Amino acid sequence: MSTNRDPLIDNLHDIRAFVAIAGSGSFSKAADKLGASRAHMSRQLSQLESRLGVQLIIRTTRSQRLTTAGEAFFTRCQAALMQIDDAISLASDDADQMKGSIAVNCVGGIIGESLIGDAIHQFCAAHRDIHVELDFSSERVDLIQSRFDLVVRMGALPDSLLIGREMGNINIGTYASPQYLAQNGRPNHPHDLQQHDCLTGSVTKWKYVNIQDAQQHIEVDVGGNLQCKNGHVLLNAALRGNGICRLPDLYCTEAVAEGKLEAVFMDWKVDNVPLYLLYHKDRHQPARLKALISHLMAGIPPQLRTAN
Repeated sequence: MSTNRDPLIDNLHDIRAFVAIAGSGSFSKAADKLGASRAHMSRQLSQLESRLGVQLIIRTTRSQRLTTAGEAFFTRCQAALMQIDDAISLASDDADQMKGSIAVNCVGGIIGESLIGDAIHQFCAAHRDIHVELDFSSERVDLIQSRFDLVVRMGALPDSLLIGREMGNINIGTYASPQYLAQNGRPNHPHDLQQHDCLTGSVTKWKYVNIQDAQQHIEVDVGGNLQCKNGHVLLNAALRGNGICRLPDLYCTEAVAEGKLEAVFMDWKVDNVPLYLLYHKDRHQPARLKALISHLMAGIPPQLRTAN
């Protein structure tokens, strides 16, 4: 029956046996150190010498000594195994200890700068030995290929080999200043937006659903005299009466409360957009990464939490 053993692994085991035998000067001592039998150690050494095609240790019933080739091989293998053991130790420490680095890519604007940013401020204050890099670049990030450990994204997710945890829903509204509506009239239907200056970001097709009839969907091509992918810029433009904006409610709540902006539609709404936290499917996540994931999920503001 084939065992499909990896020859590299076999070589490493046999090399460890050889280094133990050469270092201790005794098959018995080496066997005790590695928790194996003397006969097994002898077989490992024979296998290694057979693969290399050279004798490493001259052994008699009473003594053993390294050959010239064995001495050179021992010196290099001993140093290499020490480096491997150090690497294993460092990797284990990195996984278990609450220190090290975490790279996070996040959607920008108020969601990244306030919601996620504030949560990470709290995390950093509680974990001084953890360095967090928070990146707001907006390109789609491939977690498999990129250096990021976590990604926060808005919108429906494609099929993925990643873990996608829904953090909450972003409510989006359509707003304009009282001055703009007084001068230009109030749209009663999404199609009316085509007659108005609409302040757009990356999306110029605005989708709406009827509040009374969820089966009734409308998609409208909109445009105006300003397009910008920054939500704060669009908000300020709307406050100055330059047009109609469609933004997450988080941007506009204060301005609405102060009477500086008004909701444009009563009968039409924008579907909520889910906010996701993405990370690798990895059973061996470092403790620091597990801690940040738990912190971000627990720190979701109540108004964004999903029903599930």
